[in-house]
Amino acid sequence: MRIIITGASGHFGRQSAERLLEKLPVGQLILVSRNPDALADLASRGAEVRYGDFDKPESLQAAFAGGERMLLISTTSVGRRRQQHGNAINAARSAGVKHIVYTSFVGAAPDDPSLVGKEHRATEELLRESGLAWTFLRNSQYGEALAEMAVPYHLPTGKWRGIAGNGRIALVSRADCVDCAAAVLTGAGHENKAYHITGPELLSFRDVANMTAEISGRPLEYVEISDEEMYAFYDSLGVPRAASENPNAEVIPWCSDDMVSFEQAIRGGYFAILTEDREMDPRAVLPHPLQRWPAPCRGKSRNWLCRGHRGSAGSNVGAGNAPSRARGWPRVALRQRNAAAAPSTPASCHSAPCLH
Repeated sequence: MRIIITGASGHFGRQSAERLLEKLPVGQLILVSRNPDALADLASRGAEVRYGDFDKPESLQAAFAGGERMLLISTTSVGRRRQQHGNAINAARSAGVKHIVYTSFVGAAPDDPSLVGKEHRATEELLRESGLAWTFLRNSQYGEALAEMAVPYHLPTGKWRGIAGNGRIALVSRADCVDCAAAVLTGAGHENKAYHITGPELLSFRDVANMTAEISGRPLEYVEISDEEMYAFYDSLGVPRAASENPNAEVIPWCSDDMVSFEQAIRGGYFAILTEDREMDPRAVLPHPLQRWPAPCRGKSRNWLCRGHRGSAGSNVGAGNAPSRARGWPRVALRQRNAAAAPSTPASCHSAPCLH
């Protein structure tokens, strides 16, 4: 049985490939990416690397040829996911793929107001209608998203500004989600099932701010702002409100409607789901307890939050400066922003590369 991984050069894709290489002969993997050169190291180990672009459907059938199961990793392209994923599903069916495992998002409720929820729900419907076997991995928000992107923005200012209020979400480690994906792809009996994959407890962003302060030894206060203030901040960075207004979607895949609606959904309780609340429990396939944080964070090490984020001499983050490694954001706009007077992170966005 050959397994296809789409988006194999991304965070989730590469980790999934590495995990599957621990379980399977290398010849059973097909790695598909828009950037095959980024997978040269895996190709040198014997993995078959192929070019495939969801925006170029003519490239996909050949990319998927010979695969029986496919890990369909959701793209970061807000507003275009349904079309992109539909292209991949159609090509997979034509290529003879039998079972698609899809990285969806926690909840997927019909009335979820978030753009991310609507796009994942639309993809799930496409898969249900495809005639193929499917498995939905409804991953919660990655703890890495906050540890790697939100904290570097908030901690130097002492203020975590947001609109999620006391709404809660069960953060989960990306590595655990990868483990679940690998277990489903190599196991049996997962056809036509949906798994909610979450961390062990529900947390608000206020809780996360308090934990950050405790671990880092630095003050960090959660400050509730209005939806309009959040939009105004993204406007000041030049982030388009709607995906359809974004002429630079390939470089900056987000829009403020996406990020604001994500926190609105948290505030409304749409993502307040724990794994044990659901009949389909990934613990049946995962040999260890699910975690809320990536491994370096679990021991409450100060290094988790402070490495590179102290604001001291030589640090990446000063008292009012954004880290230059902020992925995809207009650096000029970030340098010009007033960190002390505005909300300061795109990291709540489930579309960001750190999330999927």
